[in-house]
Amino acid sequence: MAKKLRVATASLAGCFGCHMAFLDIDEQLLELLKYIEFDRTPLTDIKHCGPCDIGILEGGLCNAENVHVLQEFRDNCKILIALGACSLNGGVPAMRNNFTLQECLEESYLNAIGAENPHIPDDPEIPLLLNKVHPIYEVVKIDYFLPGCPPSGDAIWAFLSDLLAGKTEIKLPHQLLHYD
Repeated sequence: MAKKLRVATASLAGCFGCHMAFLDIDEQLLELLKYIEFDRTPLTDIKHCGPCDIGILEGGLCNAENVHVLQEFRDNCKILIALGACSLNGGVPAMRNNFTLQECLEESYLNAIGAENPHIPDDPEIPLLLNKVHPIYEVVKIDYFLPGCPPSGDAIWAFLSDLLAGKTEIKLPHQLLHYD
């Protein structure tokens, strides 16, 4: 049996829907595990990305921790895949880009209905927010983009199957792609 490929995944600024869609490949996940082993992923609870063959990231960049994780993945992964709308264009989190960061903080922490002891948190343990939400390609080179919100389990399975088969030009059938 050939050496298994190491795969890492992470969710940045998003809803975790792409990871849920990844799990939607259902029993095919067992087939996938014949060819891969996981490094950092919510399934392993490993906190840092080690050297990997494939990195899969969902979500955009809204804070300094997101940027750090993204750069760690790019440094450690031979192939980096952007999964879902948030990684491609910022998705729903990027809706805050229509307002200043200060306006968002004030609305969330000072003016929120039912806010007790209103104040904007400034604990050093909280990652520093970026002024805008950014798609990940603005910071690092991405090798493959898989669109969708989220992409379907079938699309993820087809994409990974082609990638594991050694294909470098991957074109999924139109019926597997959706942009809603």
